[in-house]
Amino acid sequence: MKGSTYRRCSCRDPKTGKELGTSCPKRNSRNHCTYSIRQELPPREDGSRRSFARGGYGSRKAAQADLDQVRALLGLAESDDPEGTELIAAMLTEVSSEKAPLPDVEETRRRLNAGQDLIGSLTVSEWLDRWLAGKRIRKSGISRYETDVRVHLRPRLGHRRLDRLRVSHLSEMFTDIRDANVQILEDNAQRRAAIAELATIPWKGAEHRARRKAMKAAIDEMPPFRRITGPATRLHVKATLRAALNDAIGQQIIIFNPAAHVEIDPVRKPKALVWTDERVAKWEQTGEKPSPVMVWTPKQTGAFLDFVAEDRLYAMWHLIAFRGLRRGEACGQPWSETNLDTHSLTVSSQLVQDGWEVEASDPKTDSGYRVVALDDDTVSVLKRHRERQEANRAEWGSAWVETGHVFTQEDGSWLHPGKVTDLFERLVAASGLPPIRLHDLRHGAATLMLAADIDIKIVSDTLGHSDTRITRDIYQSVLPQVGKSAAEATAKLVPLQRKAEAEKAARKAAKKAKADKTRKGDGGKSKDKAKAQAKAKKKAKGRKPEE
Repeated sequence: MKGSTYRRCSCRDPKTGKELGTSCPKRNSRNHCTYSIRQELPPREDGSRRSFARGGYGSRKAAQADLDQVRALLGLAESDDPEGTELIAAMLTEVSSEKAPLPDVEETRRRLNAGQDLIGSLTVSEWLDRWLAGKRIRKSGISRYETDVRVHLRPRLGHRRLDRLRVSHLSEMFTDIRDANVQILEDNAQRRAAIAELATIPWKGAEHRARRKAMKAAIDEMPPFRRITGPATRLHVKATLRAALNDAIGQQIIIFNPAAHVEIDPVRKPKALVWTDERVAKWEQTGEKPSPVMVWTPKQTGAFLDFVAEDRLYAMWHLIAFRGLRRGEACGQPWSETNLDTHSLTVSSQLVQDGWEVEASDPKTDSGYRVVALDDDTVSVLKRHRERQEANRAEWGSAWVETGHVFTQEDGSWLHPGKVTDLFERLVAASGLPPIRLHDLRHGAATLMLAADIDIKIVSDTLGHSDTRITRDIYQSVLPQVGKSAAEATAKLVPLQRKAEAEKAARKAAKKAKADKTRKGDGGKSKDKAKAQAKAKKKAKGRKPEE
């Protein structure tokens, strides 16, 4: 196909505005004109012509080098490969129209042989939309991915070309998120201070009313209260992008995943702490929780269950407290998988929230499918709950909604997991006990099982963990009395001389204390008797006893 390099003068006639071209008086000057190239491309399917054209080269040599590269790209497709020829021609047409850099010959050869797009014009936003549309997971998982894409990834990275995404771009994104967090905290503090100041302004008096009005207007102009993007959310955003880019690699769209190499702040999961007397006292003084994850002692758990004994959902609180079911698992537990005769239930479904909507779902992982053993007391509680439910069914009659669930609303319909959490928090507040989350009641069940010296494998299976290491990692806290027993047992294994001497001194002191107590008990008669015996013994030896 035809192709050439040529000189071009862009000077224009000052009167007509037309290019002078070859009539330019400066055309023969060495550095006056620039060089251009033009290469004919294979015609389109309808027979129309197309070409690659580019100008602005400072020398013929530079122009010739690009022309040679264009011809090399055209030569990548075999003569008997019309599809490959069309792909390369379309690529060069696009590069020419967008004035983009010429693609590398070897990279284009690799893409052509691998069946990839020859030019990476696909943006991050376009790929994320395509990736989300192809996901086949449960709705709540899709919603979480969509949130990460909508809130963080598309606004900050969506405009970038997918094949040109770099680690530095992701580092900039997470830096922006941290900077936004600082601004959010400042905005929240200003709004909170303004609201507090408004509360101090009296209602009566024209001056006060005017001041209150101005203050309310100022508060309305402030940004609303917002939540910051915490470490766990940032980690999830990174995981979402990494998964999307891994799929792009799998489809041979890109060859490098920058999300696998970007560094972000580590996430430190809060450890569960027990509400000891000291922590309760500090909470009562300051209102602050020592950790986001708190666990009740057995006494506190018992006090709560006694407090809610008449609550309609008492059986649910009891089941979670002793057997550690998750909120969604308890809400979605069917009677068909609850066998009170064999003292067991099978966790095979759950209710999950998608926004505020509720839907039935399978357990999240294979380990979520499990059989949970029930103790006699829990079985008795569930039997009484079933009897009350039967009475409710008879009372509602035809209006009863038959879901087959163990725990339902008054009319038999599904429980809303969010409303269950709200109810639990109100009950805890009314009980006067230190606060815990509903999920912490599950943590408490795990802690109780570990304190009862139940094998870690059984505890892990009961909770639905896929690995005992997860159980050990989450439940590091132990009840105080269990920890003290372990410490004492450990200390007794090490023989120390000072410990032996201390024990000997303690025994001697105890013996002396016992003797003193005996003397006090007989009114000093034992002491007088001992003196009399000593005098008699001396007299027998012929010596005068000392007075």
